[in-house]
Formats: sequence, C-alpha cells, structure tokens
Amino acid sequence: VQLQAYGGGLVQAGGSLRLSCAASGRAFSSYVMGWFRQAPGKEREFVAAVTWSGGSTHYGDSVKGRFTISRDNAKNTVYLQMKSLKPEDTAVYYCAARPSAYVSTWAYEYEYWGQGTQVTVSS
Repeated sequence: VQLQAYGGGLVQAGGSLRLSCAASGRAFSSYVMGWFRQAPGKEREFVAAVTWSGGSTHYGDSVKGRFTISRDNAKNTVYLQMKSLKPEDTAVYYCAARPSAYVSTWAYEYEYWGQGTQVTVSS
C-alpha cells in the first residue's frame, strides 16, 4: 500500500482545512486508516483513526470535537476535516495504514505511511 497525503497549507486560527490521503494497492478497504502529526521538536502524536467500514472512529484528546476522520473506500481515500484550527495544530500531518480490524493510537502499529503534508496555523 502506498499513501499520499495532501491538502495542507497555511490557515488562520479558527479556520478549516481538509486533508486527503490517497491510497494505492489492494486491500485498502480492509485497513484501519489513521492520521498522526508531528511538530518540530515533538514526538509523533495520534490524531484520529477509522476502521475499514468507517463505522468506528477514535480521536486524540486535543482534536476531539474539532476534527473528523472519514473514508471513501470506492475512492481509496481517507479524509481529515479540521475545524476551529489553533496555532498548536501546526505540524506535519501523516496518514498511515494498519492491516487490522481494530484502531490503534500507537504509531508503531501502523505499517504503511504517507510522506506528510504541512499544516500551519497562524495566530
């Protein structure tokens, strides 16, 4: 599975962005998909994950109520809708795939990673 994340950019605090992650390869629909982020000098942080059906989602505490993860298996794409953005959301955002039926918040449990897309939120 190859992943390519895009949609990042510069946005003012309080604004919105939608990230997309396009997957190539077979069995996309059987993977848990996740988003992580990493700010300079900080560890990679779990943002959100969704099961293969889209029926179960999980969010990091810092983004609950502001971010929404979804997927379209027909398009082999997972999305991260981000609203009410804050300067502390500034980071490189990575999408990742986990060959499992269960979501995980641990980066090491994801097998495939995209290249990352930069999100910068100005105050």
